[in-house]
Amino acid sequence: MRVLVIGSGAREHALVLALRRDPAVSALIAAPGNAGIAQHAQVRPVDAGSAEAVAALAREVAADLVVIGPEVPLVLGVADAVRAAGIACFGPSAEAARIEGSKAFAKDVMAAAGVRTAHSEVVDTPAELDAALDRFGPTWVVKDDGLAAGKGVVVTQDRLAARDHAAELLEQGHPVLLESFLDGPEVSLFCLVDGETVVPLLPAQDHKRVGDGDTGPNTGGMGAYTPLPWLPDGMVTQIVDEVVAPVAAEMVRRGCPFTGLLYAGLAMGAAGPAVVEFNCRFGDPETQAVLALLDSPLGELLFATATGTLAETPAPRWHGGAAVTVVLAAENYPGRPRTGDVITGASDAATDDPATVLHAGTSQRADGALVSAGGRVLSIVGTGVDLTAARVAAYDRLAGIKLPGSHYRSDIGLAAVEGRIEL
Repeated sequence: MRVLVIGSGAREHALVLALRRDPAVSALIAAPGNAGIAQHAQVRPVDAGSAEAVAALAREVAADLVVIGPEVPLVLGVADAVRAAGIACFGPSAEAARIEGSKAFAKDVMAAAGVRTAHSEVVDTPAELDAALDRFGPTWVVKDDGLAAGKGVVVTQDRLAARDHAAELLEQGHPVLLESFLDGPEVSLFCLVDGETVVPLLPAQDHKRVGDGDTGPNTGGMGAYTPLPWLPDGMVTQIVDEVVAPVAAEMVRRGCPFTGLLYAGLAMGAAGPAVVEFNCRFGDPETQAVLALLDSPLGELLFATATGTLAETPAPRWHGGAAVTVVLAAENYPGRPRTGDVITGASDAATDDPATVLHAGTSQRADGALVSAGGRVLSIVGTGVDLTAARVAAYDRLAGIKLPGSHYRSDIGLAAVEGRIEL
């Protein structure tokens, strides 16, 4: 099987490494890829948001399967174009990708499916804003209704800060979603979905805020870990039964069945799981940790999902232990990041090293130097017999990497290790 992976981040690097472990995958092409992915796959340039360009490249490289990593190409209909070219594609149609592309659409689907989520209102004119804000609080949740790479959300007890964020979004022409605040620890559950067939992967927890102790602004994600020692047995099954399966069934009923990876972001409150958001693709940085523990052939699972045979495919198998992802970010991230700085110490280590360095915002200069080229620059993934060992592996590996001005969180997974997360 020849596989083409679309995207250029650490998520795609993780997908490439997992696909390489599948003996059925005979060729791997990544587009546009990055400096790290280029060590493991043939890298080709492409405009990932161009349906025509991606479909043409898939035909050119004779791909048997196209795996689309980021959300933007999916919302723009790239998967539709690939399937129209007669090539299997892992990723939902543009119509189904609205589950992420429009939070208002996702709310409508959840209401029809009877799925618990926050009360919400859409505000699309400044004149409505103050009255709408008065109906929420004392903690305000203000979201960009469209795609915002994880950074369009403000959660605050400061009404003025909530109003300023909403006003800025409206000024940019973006509708605003106001939500009631959902309490409880968050869980990311990835599910392979083929129509009404739902197969969950390992649950993970993301760390969204930039600073230790969940301080500072939201980011695209500063780290993640899996599994979750504090999550009760049977909770994944409950989430599938109460959340993901009803949503998948409602999408089928609407004539836009979901095919690909449906990612449920959940708050685990006293009343049970409630949906914070849905995404239409593998999440970053959770994917880096989850795929590090996958024992099954990834290509087989993705191809089965893409071709409507997931129900007949063996359930995923997992290695024991735990995995932790720590993101190394460029100076000033999540603001405008500084780029072009030389990175040292990130080359592949010994094969028995319990940590892996995955590239996100990197490029290679003409002189061969590895340099930063984005906000989230590297993901360091540590594995071990438990969460403590996985954390040690990740942070020990990170200690040997140098990038001027960079920063990272030192507490990824720490609250779970110390038993500070309770339902």
